Amino acid sequence: MSNILQDTFREELVELLADLEHGLLQLETVPDDGEAVNRVFRTLHTVKGSGSLAGFDRLAGFVHHVEAVFEDVRAGLILVDSTLIDLTLQARDMVQAMVLEQEEILQQDIDALIAQMDHFKVSKDHDSGSREADSGSDEGLTVEGTKSFWVRFVPPAKVFERGLDPANLIRELGRQGDAKVLAQSDLPALDNFDPMTCRVVWDVLLTTGQTIENMRDVFVFVEDDSELRIELLDSEGKVDLQAVWEPCRALFQANPDDLFERLKDIYRDVSSRHDEIWYDGPEKRVSQSDRRQAGEDRRSSGIGDHGKSAVSSSVRVRSERLDKLVDLIGEMVTVQARLKQISATIEDVDLELISEEVEQLTWELRDEVLSIRMVPIGSTFNRFSRQVRDLARDLGKDVQLITEGGETELDKTVIERLSDPIMHLLRNAIDHGIESPEQRGSVGKPEKGTLHLSAGQSGASVVIEIYDDGSGLNLEKIRQKAVKSGLLQPEDDIEQANLWDLVSSPGFSTSHTITNISGRGVGLDVVRKSIDDLRGTVDLQTVEGEGSCFRLKLPLTLAIIDGLLVRIGQQRFVMPLSQIEEIIEQTRSDIQQQHGRDLLHVRGETVPYMHLRKEFSINGRLPEIEQVIIANLEGFRIGFAVDTVIGEHQTVIKSLGRMYRDVPGLSGATVLGDGSLALILDLPALMRLEEARTRAFEDKASQMAH
Repeated sequence: MSNILQDTFREELVELLADLEHGLLQLETVPDDGEAVNRVFRTLHTVKGSGSLAGFDRLAGFVHHVEAVFEDVRAGLILVDSTLIDLTLQARDMVQAMVLEQEEILQQDIDALIAQMDHFKVSKDHDSGSREADSGSDEGLTVEGTKSFWVRFVPPAKVFERGLDPANLIRELGRQGDAKVLAQSDLPALDNFDPMTCRVVWDVLLTTGQTIENMRDVFVFVEDDSELRIELLDSEGKVDLQAVWEPCRALFQANPDDLFERLKDIYRDVSSRHDEIWYDGPEKRVSQSDRRQAGEDRRSSGIGDHGKSAVSSSVRVRSERLDKLVDLIGEMVTVQARLKQISATIEDVDLELISEEVEQLTWELRDEVLSIRMVPIGSTFNRFSRQVRDLARDLGKDVQLITEGGETELDKTVIERLSDPIMHLLRNAIDHGIESPEQRGSVGKPEKGTLHLSAGQSGASVVIEIYDDGSGLNLEKIRQKAVKSGLLQPEDDIEQANLWDLVSSPGFSTSHTITNISGRGVGLDVVRKSIDDLRGTVDLQTVEGEGSCFRLKLPLTLAIIDGLLVRIGQQRFVMPLSQIEEIIEQTRSDIQQQHGRDLLHVRGETVPYMHLRKEFSINGRLPEIEQVIIANLEGFRIGFAVDTVIGEHQTVIKSLGRMYRDVPGLSGATVLGDGSLALILDLPALMRLEEARTRAFEDKASQMAH
């Protein structure tokens, strides 16, 4: 059970640490943001409490020191500055290493960071008065600035079945001050004994400087179905708590025969002193807003009341199960296509009606299952804030990252593979694009540079834009490098149209300085390959002196797409429907050529196109009338000539084997209703092949002319 709880805690810790990092970076920007302070404190408290419940006592003790500092920040005793942010981020990284990466962290490293945090608190906390008494002190029950409380905790009987150990909560409570703990149990006869039933009741006499709210926070994950009483006792000596405690301690040494009589004596003793116990006003209770927040923390931690399923609004499912479910939906789509084809072949009306109903249900089920895999991209965006901050600091630049559209959803597989290419582009913008504060000031720009990272949905695609207000790309420098590399002819002018193709060519770099960040000719070609693998496109626009914008367009999912099924000879292919604008017909007399490229006039616009029959060397006679599919790729229109357009097709994407994996223009395969295979075309790759062919033709013509 403890392993299950620890695995659950590790899963939740990923989100908690991301939330903590986001809150700290918010505080660095706006140090007096009270909401961000509370958010950081609550997250630290959840990490500490959940970690303690999961058995990570070393972690809980470490985080307790960090939490104590932010408790003083919340109270207005400590001001947030860059030193505190840096220390807390170091603590966050150490927690990640201890639990998620399971690195062996030396105790001396932990102690060193704790000492820095404690020193920060001591040096900054000018108005907090004397420090709390050592929790291990045994000098009486009260000291100046503290109060005494009686805490009774009766956990739910089935608490062990949820993987929780109530003793960890009592230990956590004991860290708040000087605690005298009495544990009582009512064990049944051996034949009725159930080791999974908790029969222990805890009474604690706690002397502390903490508030009742802080004490209740310890029990936030179990309070709803536990008995918890916290009462303030007199701190001026009117009640001799030690006199009450001694009989309780004797309870441990009692003979079972006279245990009941001793218990009655204690009851009479406490009852006789009831009038001497006075309260400092009404019992303090947690506000409704704090209770709501605590409930949110409990739900987000996943280590709460698993027995109250009606309250929970979500269920955690392992990603492997989702992947399996998507695979099964893919198989169902294939079977449905076969059913549709068979029903059309035998011309049975009833079977056709059933086939249509199954098709509709399959579509709905497909959409629902795929929507389960959709996750907001904001969590990935937030991850970049820390990296941008640290990289800019290393380069001596002042850069702020502004994110928009974090609620935009993408398939989790796409998001997982998108992180690295986006980070490449951000690093490139910080290193090459955004100038130093001195350079920006000299040209009238704000010293702080700005990076915009935004996302939005466009049809069946998601568009991600990365814009910086830096110096932009030096087009002449790029042109010279392209000529030197043989990518352009000396007389060629560089255009925005082919800018991305140039700068993302393997080994292309205009930087003469090699650093640990850039200058090795790698980066943008890695981005290009990653986006190509995701069946996406990239558009690059730049204005020298003003900045650059990378526009990434990606499919919502990589599992099942809406495709257009076409035929060339006896071979069938699928094109992604989201990339197609229109379909037209042409005869052989409509064909024109220029610079070795086939051209087609569409409503006054000249559009290049490819004969896919020639491209894939498919034998057979060309039809008199061809179907030309016009696609819009990376802002360009290009046509693809096929024999016949069959129609729309739900396409379950299968990966290619070794033989076809590296064939240009192919991105996958799908199984059709009759059991045969259709290859899925990579239209952007085909377009680049055509452009490369055209450039080669022009180069050859230029050489012959000279």
